[in-house]
Amino acid sequence: MQKWHHIFHKSTGLSPYVWVVFFILPFYFIFRSSSTPEIVIGIVMITVFFICYVLSFITRGWVMYFWTSVQIAISLTMTLLFGYVYFALFLAFFIGNIQHRVGFFVLYTVHLVTTVVTVNIGFVTRDPVYIQQLPFVLISLVGVILLPVTTYNRNKQDKLQGELENANKRITELVKLEERQRIARDLHDTLGQKLSLIGLKSDLAGKLMTKDPEQAQQEMSDIRQTARGALKEVREMVTKMRGTRLEDELFRIEQILDAAEIEFVLKGDPKQLNTSLMAENVVSMAMKEAVTNVVKHSGATVCTVVIEPAATELVVLVKDDGVGIEDRPKDRVGNGLQGMRERLEFVNGSLDITSEDGTTLILRVPSMVQQPGKEKEAEA
Repeated sequence: MQKWHHIFHKSTGLSPYVWVVFFILPFYFIFRSSSTPEIVIGIVMITVFFICYVLSFITRGWVMYFWTSVQIAISLTMTLLFGYVYFALFLAFFIGNIQHRVGFFVLYTVHLVTTVVTVNIGFVTRDPVYIQQLPFVLISLVGVILLPVTTYNRNKQDKLQGELENANKRITELVKLEERQRIARDLHDTLGQKLSLIGLKSDLAGKLMTKDPEQAQQEMSDIRQTARGALKEVREMVTKMRGTRLEDELFRIEQILDAAEIEFVLKGDPKQLNTSLMAENVVSMAMKEAVTNVVKHSGATVCTVVIEPAATELVVLVKDDGVGIEDRPKDRVGNGLQGMRERLEFVNGSLDITSEDGTTLILRVPSMVQQPGKEKEAEA
């Protein structure tokens, strides 16, 4: 849940200070007045507005709302007395940067209603200042309507993008932690029992060296066989660790797409691939890169992975309904695609791309050649 003091977007850059340049404009409207008291009041209001504008950016909580309310009051007064409606644009930009949802909608509604009412009063009284600057007043009203909404949505999108990146990092960390735990379990299950057995048989062989040399020799032979079996199992386990299974990668991809609010659709069985572990590992890495591009650049709502194993090759399609690769910036996709092509070519695979109703990446790797003996077993 968002905390009350986190109501304002943390990074607004130089944008608030660029607006300060336009503070010179209201003086033109003020000095058109022939009344000295009105000029003094106008200068005081401009100065107070400037101070409140700065304070509203550096304060939090109810204090920020207080300074914003003062700015709204000054903006209304300047509009009624001098026909200067452009302080409303300052407030529109500021309100758009408010991060708290309730605070944003309350101030947006109050500012919009008061500005529209004030401008209508100026037109009803047929103020010549309003009539002279009618196009600019209408543009200001459009800005008051659209500027806060667009700024608020942009900041919200940036925040969601940051949360997505943090979620992806967290998922990666959890995957690594799970992999470490799996390795620890495999090592314990593979080596623990056999090392204990080797220790017991070594002690027994040591005791039998003088009493029963023949039995001791048998125990030493069992120790050698046990050690060789353990070594073989460790080698097999390391070989499996070096590769990423497509089934495991699909699980991680589903998590990433879910965090990005993109629907994931899987067609085909990732367990029936009929390809080597190395080729499967290459396809998994290429597919991961493809899905990363979908999340970052495509703007898609659905991502579909299709697995099509065949007698001669394994085909994996990664489809999205986004903007299409031709509409994406070249520098964002060139390096990733080149890396995928190089990985697939290493195992005699290939990469094809189509861009119709989104983007489709077609990954191909050769299937394993099944031995005749195994084919007979499979048929039996």
